[in-house]
Amino acid sequence: MADASVSIARRPFRFDRWFRATGWRHIVGVVMVVFSLFPVMFVLSSSLNPKGTLTGSNALFSTIGLDSYVRILTDPQVPFAQWFGNTLMIAGITAVLTTFLGALAAYSFSRMRFAGRRVGLISIVVVQMFPQLLAVVAIFLLMSAIGDLFPAIGLNTHIGLIMVYLGGALGVNTYLMYGFFNTVPSSIDEAAKIDGAGHARIFFTIILRLVAPILAVVALLSFITSVNEFVVASVLLIDTDKQTLAVGLTKLVSNPRYADWSAFSAGAVMSALPVVALFLFLQKYIVGGLTAGAVK
Repeated sequence: MADASVSIARRPFRFDRWFRATGWRHIVGVVMVVFSLFPVMFVLSSSLNPKGTLTGSNALFSTIGLDSYVRILTDPQVPFAQWFGNTLMIAGITAVLTTFLGALAAYSFSRMRFAGRRVGLISIVVVQMFPQLLAVVAIFLLMSAIGDLFPAIGLNTHIGLIMVYLGGALGVNTYLMYGFFNTVPSSIDEAAKIDGAGHARIFFTIILRLVAPILAVVALLSFITSVNEFVVASVLLIDTDKQTLAVGLTKLVSNPRYADWSAFSAGAVMSALPVVALFLFLQKYIVGGLTAGAVK
């Protein structure tokens, strides 16, 4: 056996054997990485181009300068820092509340039996089939009417926008977490009930720790969606100092006579940093959170 293993280990390298076994996977992986990184490299090159146009950025990193970053951070007509802070606040609060409310709803559907449970699950799936764009007019009229009664949560307020985001994401996140909650053995709940624990104690002290991967995934997806969302934020947030990055940066390229694409790219690069940081922080949970819920 030892001689056979040595002879196998000393076999000469053959390209065709390596390519059939694992080589083609490496080639496909390299092609996908290059394909994925090219838009990022193009935006980064455009942000370092002081000319302010995309036509002069075709040659990647032909001209390098920080003029665009200085311009977007110092221009008094472009409150980038205010937009950045608004985005982080709205996305952070939305991610936390969406995850918490979705976990509560998923736990109820997974562990409790009540009238209308199956209909409720089917309803939240059917509702998600319709794009949010169809409800923009209704959302605007609703928030305008609410603002007449309660100005603090109505139109042109961050709280109002967060409430709209929470309502729009609750259904899909509940169904996503519902599949993951079903993978947690119900015997754990039964053992805790024998010891005298109620649903609240089981949920907060046991279940939330076991479903941490899906909580991280939902929080990350909610944060990314809130940062990138444009349509609803552009309709509800009217004042410039209350707008988010997605709405504010669009103004830089909305003028057909002069579109400052370089400053727009610089703002896009800086706005992507929190998303990348959060992704790196939660990446150990992401694979398990996306796959474990599909077991049942």
